[in-house]
Amino acid sequence: MRVTSAFSRLLCLKGVWIRDIRFEPDRVVVEVALRRKRLLCPLCEYSAWARKDTRPEDTVWRHLDLGTWRLEIHCRRRRLWCPEHGARAEGVPFARPDSEFTRDFECLVAWLAAHTDKTTITRMLRIDWRTVGRIIARVCADELDPARLDDLFDIGIDEVSWKRQHNYLTLVADHRRGKIVWGCDGAGEKAADAFFAELDPEITVASPPPQPPEIQPESLKPTDSEPVSEDPEPKVGARAGRLEAISLDMGPGYAKSARAHVPQAVICIDPYHVVQLANKALDEVRRAYWNELRGLGDQDAAKRFKDARWSLLKKPEKLTDKQAATLRRIKAAGGEVWRAYTLKEAVRGIFQHDLTLEDVTILIDRLTSRLARSRLEPLVKLGRTIRKHRDGILAAIRLGITQGRTEALNNKARLITRRAYGFHSAKAALALVMLTCGPITLQLPHELHSP
Repeated sequence: MRVTSAFSRLLCLKGVWIRDIRFEPDRVVVEVALRRKRLLCPLCEYSAWARKDTRPEDTVWRHLDLGTWRLEIHCRRRRLWCPEHGARAEGVPFARPDSEFTRDFECLVAWLAAHTDKTTITRMLRIDWRTVGRIIARVCADELDPARLDDLFDIGIDEVSWKRQHNYLTLVADHRRGKIVWGCDGAGEKAADAFFAELDPEITVASPPPQPPEIQPESLKPTDSEPVSEDPEPKVGARAGRLEAISLDMGPGYAKSARAHVPQAVICIDPYHVVQLANKALDEVRRAYWNELRGLGDQDAAKRFKDARWSLLKKPEKLTDKQAATLRRIKAAGGEVWRAYTLKEAVRGIFQHDLTLEDVTILIDRLTSRLARSRLEPLVKLGRTIRKHRDGILAAIRLGITQGRTEALNNKARLITRRAYGFHSAKAALALVMLTCGPITLQLPHELHSP
């Protein structure tokens, strides 16, 4: 068997034939030529017989290593004139547009990025970590199914921090499939607006700037007997109209966008966030009492009380012996901290799984009354927040939709973004999250070419 025939079967490069092979001191160079005669634009489906010219130099792609040697694919490409993209070098079937690596090499990088750390990847494949970020961004854009937003019924919207100094990614999870289906850089109302704009782009219209009110003469002003025109209802797209429920946190941004774009969907507030706010309110009371002890000059008591934080925040059944003893001392002392702790436990007890919706409805009304009469400002504020989002909390319990799965995916995304600290763009970090938690099936090179 000739060397070119052996390498043709070894490399599995479709649509090319091998012209020559060179063995250099640190690499193997394989020169190939395309079998097809028509020229294809790498960015669209346009093809043509006529060529503009031929590039004076070979294009080089890095392929999977051959033992300890680097393996490079060289090809002299022609150029064509695309009506949409202008002058472009013709596309090749074994590499993505504007890439310096073959598809097999990029699939290996993406699989490793989803399963291991950056030091392993950079040392094993001898590439820079920023190069890894660009590769997984290309793989994500190429492999992500555009139809993933078609059959959405119950979704959750939340944000995760991917970098220091308040850099966030907004992630949208499909509750039924258990996958993250969309994400973008940023958080709040604008990020949610971007999701709904991509969900139904045909009805998204930029709102005009506000106009100053016109002064009309008295004869043209409507009288009390004339009907006043109401604002038209917002248009709801086909895919947005299928949404039945959206689980959110209690921030105003996502809820405002959801009410504007999908008014028919039920907004569900996860009880997990309610308990989280109760823990924060309890911690505020604890810190205020600790600062009061420090102000009185009793440093020993302040130091002992500082260690009581986890005794108050953890579930009673998960306390250690030392923490349980600390909690008993706090109970014996009484005061504001113990009252705040009992109210926090009352909030947690409402959302037990063995309670019915009717029980929770009664208990949540009683709880808000107790919080309003607690005379503890953090807990009074908590009561106002629960009263404001009462309908959303009860809807989450009635429909059985919570942020639990979304929070689980977000926790996984947080672990993934720790590996993305070397990335300098949100696009690369988001691509890594989508590769791991999104509707993408990563395959290794031998799986791609399996018979």
